[in-house]
Amino acid sequence: MQTSNVLVIGGAGFIGSHLISRLAGAATASGAPLDPASHPDSPIAPERIIVGTRNVEHAQHLLLLPRVEVIELGLADDAVLDDAIGSLGVDGIVVNLVGVLHGERGDPYGPQFAAAHVDLPRQVVESCKRTGVRRLLHMSALGADPQGPSMYLRSKGDGGRIVRESGLDWTIFRPSVVFGPDDHFLNLFAQLQQMAPVVPLACAHARFQPVFVLDVVQAFVNAMVHPETIGQVYELGGPQVYTLEELVRFAGRASGHPRPVIALPDALARMQAAVLEHVPGGTVLSRDNLDSMRLDNVLAHPMAAELGVRPVSLEVVMTDVLSGRNRDSALQFMRGSVHR
Repeated sequence: MQTSNVLVIGGAGFIGSHLISRLAGAATASGAPLDPASHPDSPIAPERIIVGTRNVEHAQHLLLLPRVEVIELGLADDAVLDDAIGSLGVDGIVVNLVGVLHGERGDPYGPQFAAAHVDLPRQVVESCKRTGVRRLLHMSALGADPQGPSMYLRSKGDGGRIVRESGLDWTIFRPSVVFGPDDHFLNLFAQLQQMAPVVPLACAHARFQPVFVLDVVQAFVNAMVHPETIGQVYELGGPQVYTLEELVRFAGRASGHPRPVIALPDALARMQAAVLEHVPGGTVLSRDNLDSMRLDNVLAHPMAAELGVRPVSLEVVMTDVLSGRNRDSALQFMRGSVHR
């Protein structure tokens, strides 16, 4: 069993919380204890699991897990980053999960995309070189390309190129949209249909291959212990492809609030997105999101066998969650599947 210490940058978010919980071997991200009968030995048992986050308050739920430390990690603080990475030891593993979906417009991308997707990977790479830590797992996205149609994809592409050219022992993951009981994707569609009598939908025919959050976590954990994953770029997706309209309709049916879905023409979709970029409480949809959806968000080929992942379907996990009838059963499923 591998015991390398792990630093997860951006570890307080949706995917990071589940990854930290998996590494700690103690609970799901919801705080529900794992069932020992369905929890065989993990291939990695870090002595230290460090969560790097911009706001430590967002990671308080992770402090209950064994061997977990939380540090405040700003995007421009080289000294703190060097201390954190250097403390892992030369056999340590750095995981970068940082990503943003929205930001100011710019060419080729705005400052928020540049900071999170380009500057931070460069900073992490340089810190790894200074401290002698070689293993880096990096979260990218399906369709990431320096010449891509959106700021999000272009910045993710440039960040991935920095990692690939780093000379480190890197592995890059490119997931489709990630779902789970605590996601901000299907749950948002369900909530919208509880409030709205009709759903005007941009990019209704955009195609996705949603992947379960614990399948993403399993891919990361297995890559930590399998050297054949070094220098590889892996696409992550579920067993089925859906249009955005099909996903919205599923969320409505499962939540008990199915609404008519009206596919918007491109001009109206961009007008809608321009308005939603400025709604109070944060951006729900942006014009850059529409640009990203010009590309199908689906895998070019099945997930690689060495990742050891058998993808779980969206319906198996989310039907009971969105209905609100049996959230406990979904958490039990997560407990039983976290090491399958």
